[in-house]
Amino acid sequence: MCNLYTVRKSAAEIALHFGVPDPVASNAGPDVYPGQPGLVVRGEGDSRRLQSMIWGFPLRLKTMKPGSQPKPVNNIADLNKAMWIGFARKPQWRCIIPVTEFAEAEGVKGSKTRTWFSVQDEPLFGWAGLWRDSAEWGSVYSGVMTDCNDAIRPVHDRMPVLLRRDEYDAWLRGSFQDVLAFQARCFPAESIIMRRTSDPWVTRRATA
Repeated sequence: MCNLYTVRKSAAEIALHFGVPDPVASNAGPDVYPGQPGLVVRGEGDSRRLQSMIWGFPLRLKTMKPGSQPKPVNNIADLNKAMWIGFARKPQWRCIIPVTEFAEAEGVKGSKTRTWFSVQDEPLFGWAGLWRDSAEWGSVYSGVMTDCNDAIRPVHDRMPVLLRRDEYDAWLRGSFQDVLAFQARCFPAESIIMRRTSDPWVTRRATA
């Protein structure tokens, strides 16, 4: 599952790419971890809005001690599951996560490194997501996952549901069947660029 991605573009560049009228100031960093702020694009009437939210729907497990922080659920494995289907059916709860690269851990336990993936000829692209308002962290979002393609398979068996710029409206305003079709499809492997690094894989703790 994706637990790290980057957005190495300014808010103005993101707004221009996604057709958002007004960029917003944000405390989101270029590297985004679960439980931390990131920029998302959502529909607002006939327009689009760029908004800072926390990455991960808050989930409190029965085994958690009172007063402990909820767990951020940052990936969506199945849009038909009870936790997600109500949001996925309604366009107002869909969003797009701007991404320049996403990372997966590769290697043996204890010495895993970061392997990055991007989309060819797309310096900025979209990751399909859902959002909602929460009592714990305010506005939050999570990204939709799907089965990997051949480019991702050497590293992981899952990958984000990636969107090209001509698919943004179909995700934000399409039917529920349109949304399910995005999760079921296989994004072209030849469009994926892999970048292996020697950087150690480090998982940041949630800070929301």
